[in-house]
Amino acid sequence: MKKYRCGWCEGDDLYEAYHDNEWGVPVYDDATLFEFLILETFQAGLSWITVLRKRENFRKAFDNFDYKKIANYNKGKIDELLLDAGIIRNKLKIKATITNAQSFIKIQKEFGSFSKYIWGFVDGKPIKNECISMQDVPATTAISDVLSKDLKKRGFKFVGPTVVYAHMQATGMVNDHVKGCFRYDEV
Repeated sequence: MKKYRCGWCEGDDLYEAYHDNEWGVPVYDDATLFEFLILETFQAGLSWITVLRKRENFRKAFDNFDYKKIANYNKGKIDELLLDAGIIRNKLKIKATITNAQSFIKIQKEFGSFSKYIWGFVDGKPIKNECISMQDVPATTAISDVLSKDLKKRGFKFVGPTVVYAHMQATGMVNDHVKGCFRYDEV
């Protein structure tokens, strides 16, 4: 019997595996939260599948998403990344990744962890939406608007409300699997 999935992932094995195993699963680990933040940053203006197909290349290029290393990248490393055909070579997004790593570390120092900070916007537990179809899934919410503003105030770049909401969905802060999807009750 075929599993019913959210329509956005159907027809691509990589997309389906991501949907089935990662999307919407609550993430409390700072390293993973940072990885998704960087991937969402690079996704801005592009499709998620484009980023997903380059994920392993991003992992290699950005030192396995080690935010402590990334926070110290210099011009030489930026130039190296701009030559890496395996990633999205956008200078503004590469520089934003460095800035975001630095801001990420500041939040960790202030709150004890980035997880504690970001999950505070949803009182520490996932919001379970009741979307019937993909048309019901919002692109932004009041919470993503507030979180986006706060991240920007703290120095983050490429964290508009849509990017932030996508991050919230990916890391399970919100469950936007449609109600008929087999993952809806699992996450």
